[in-house]
Amino acid sequence: QVQLVESGGGLVQAGGSLRLSCVASGRIFSINAMGWYRQAPGKQRELVATITNQGSTNYADSVKGRFTISRDNAKNTVYLQMNSLKPEDTAIYYCNADIQYTALRVPINYWGQGTQVTVSS
Repeated sequence: QVQLVESGGGLVQAGGSLRLSCVASGRIFSINAMGWYRQAPGKQRELVATITNQGSTNYADSVKGRFTISRDNAKNTVYLQMNSLKPEDTAIYYCNADIQYTALRVPINYWGQGTQVTVSS
């Protein structure tokens, strides 16, 4: 009933930039926190950045100053602007969101299918 669809991944050289987008669709009453996580081969999934519905943000130390998370509440969309990319940023990037589909229910946590980001040296 609710889907998160990411886009914007790809192959980029070190020092380059990419912008990821994630659109939530389906039966949505409200969206609370949204965020981006990533998983590199052989590693656990890790938090990249989160943003509340009020606009408060949180970043992993490894991306502070290089990545910026933002959201457009009217479009149910969260973005991740990634600048000064490094080979160690290579991973599958997943969108995550806490979504209420009715005012009477608690938020449910959803994940997108992931988008590959590859940074070449």
